[in-house]
Amino acid sequence: MVEYKAALYGREFAKIDRFAPTTKTCSHCGFRVEHMPLRVREWDCSSCGMRHDRDVNAARNILALGRRERLNACGEGVRPERVPAVFNETGTHRSEGIQK
Repeated sequence: MVEYKAALYGREFAKIDRFAPTTKTCSHCGFRVEHMPLRVREWDCSSCGMRHDRDVNAARNILALGRRERLNACGEGVRPERVPAVFNETGTHRSEGIQK
């Protein structure tokens, strides 16, 4: 349903791994906690000290994972549009490279 709605309103839709540890991964430094019970709603990263709300942190990680698949570091598309090669663009004739 979400994919359909995104297409209807001209938005991009990206699927991420269903089992990605988005709630247990620090959205600031990337450190991952081994175990976190569901009752923990807020936590401090032991690596960088950042305080996280569990749901907000997961939302940030989900957004980052979705963007990772379609954008590079400069915000440009990862996959360039296809440009057809010009005939004989990459090759040279053997006779051109031989000097007598």
